[in-house]
Amino acid sequence: MKCMNCGQENKDAAKACKKCGRDLTIPPAWFPDSKWHLRTLGIIYACLVVLYFGVSYLLRKLPRPYHIRKIPVEMTPWLRPGGRIVPDEQLRAPGEKPEVESPAPAKK
Repeated sequence: MKCMNCGQENKDAAKACKKCGRDLTIPPAWFPDSKWHLRTLGIIYACLVVLYFGVSYLLRKLPRPYHIRKIPVEMTPWLRPGGRIVPDEQLRAPGEKPEVESPAPAKK
């Protein structure tokens, strides 16, 4: 039998600990039983569920990343209503002027 005070291993029939002298005939003040464990785990799980749904609700209230700034439609054709895809030749960066083809030099 282990002493609850110092952890010394004693004989099962011992009445006192051979290391610290604590009375081994007195039962410990409290041992958690299965009911206590179930109640404690239930409270922990309930708190985690409430925390999960609370954080989920608060995150849903935040704006989506693509609503924070204005993104040109040319840069994000997949966000365009109707789903029309713009060819790569027509895509340009914001503020960039469209390229104008210069006329070919005349041949002699």
